[in-house]
Amino acid sequence: MTITILGAGYVGLTTAALFAQLGHKIYLLEPNISRLSSIRKGKSFFYEAGLNDLIKAGLNKGTLIPTDSYMEAIPSSEIIFSCVGTPDNPDGSSNLTYVHAAASETAKYARPDAIFVQKSTVPVGTGQAIIDFFSEQKKQIDYVSNPEFLREGTALEDTLFFDRVVAGGHSSDAVDAVLAIYKQLESKSKRIANVVGIEAIRTTTGEYIATSLNSAELIKVTANAFLALKISFANSIAQLADTVDADIVEVMDAVGADPRIGRSFLNAGRGYGGGCFPKDVSGLIASGLQNGVDLEIMQTTQAVNSSMPSYIVHKLQAALGKDVKGTSVAVLGLAFKAGTSDVRRSPGIVMANMLAKRGASVSAYDPQATEEASHEITSSVALHDTLSSAIKNVDCIIIATDWPEFIEQPTDIYASANILVDATNRLNPQAVKEAGLQYIGIGRN
Repeated sequence: MTITILGAGYVGLTTAALFAQLGHKIYLLEPNISRLSSIRKGKSFFYEAGLNDLIKAGLNKGTLIPTDSYMEAIPSSEIIFSCVGTPDNPDGSSNLTYVHAAASETAKYARPDAIFVQKSTVPVGTGQAIIDFFSEQKKQIDYVSNPEFLREGTALEDTLFFDRVVAGGHSSDAVDAVLAIYKQLESKSKRIANVVGIEAIRTTTGEYIATSLNSAELIKVTANAFLALKISFANSIAQLADTVDADIVEVMDAVGADPRIGRSFLNAGRGYGGGCFPKDVSGLIASGLQNGVDLEIMQTTQAVNSSMPSYIVHKLQAALGKDVKGTSVAVLGLAFKAGTSDVRRSPGIVMANMLAKRGASVSAYDPQATEEASHEITSSVALHDTLSSAIKNVDCIIIATDWPEFIEQPTDIYASANILVDATNRLNPQAVKEAGLQYIGIGRN
């Protein structure tokens, strides 16, 4: 089979590298010359453990073909996966410029029996609009919505050992054809995982879920919005815990023990970031308003999340007993989460910039995201290449991302500072105190 993947971002590059291991001929179409050049050399332009090995393997086998030409890739492809970007507009709605451009270019070259698969996160109704466009162009192209559920930092594991694959469309044959590729991937998942040293994270088979087109489009944003809601809920209760001298970790451990609720994503801290949760929440809000539904609960989720960096800075100021001006602060963690170099809407960067704006002397370090962070962080923040240099001679340390390098170290490596702000709630407060530091957590007594 010949397959084209449109867009070599987090989803597209991961998907292409894995599908190339199935023996299919995979065209990976990426117009960004810098990204394309990096991929052709066997290297991802972002950090994802194990991905470079798969890219190199696909290139060596000749099953992965990076290109910037629709004319080269589309005509021979039975299935085209659209994985292009969907940034948000200033009003929070999804910018579908790249989505429609990809569909338009595909229509020029696609064979009559091709299947166009949308993996990009789009608002409900987008698929029908593209189907109508294909019809206007006299193109008999089947359309399937196949939303992705990958987490940055574990994208390979999430694809190989998925909990569900969703596909929705008007044609059951097209939906079945898409699901068949994932079933083939599942049959070879352990072998592929061994290539890159990944251990299976699931012992049971994931679900294959066929739905209507509109349901498939709504599933992805709803899933992410609900997870974001859980995080903001935990942060709301954490603020109450701070007031009443309770411990949010103890509270959520007990609440999450109820199987109807579950413990995952009930973690208080500096809030969520990245390219999915913020965009999907704002996109769902906008989609609701466009359809006459006011999703107030998601607006509150968004507001709580936006407040967390300033809430943490306020807690630091309270501990100092003064404004942060003139105080030296190290911010550890600039990626929005551990395991990735992605700095989009990173709470760590927000806090670093906020502190610098208020007159603090700020140093910062991240194991993987320093280069990407340099484009987002204010010039007065000093970026360091090592943990030890970043925390040297500082008054306060903020752990903003739970990289193992930060949370698995003996706590006394931070002992030269006076205050340690655990914005991820991953450290042992008692161990921090025994190292001679004042501990500040989020909702921890």
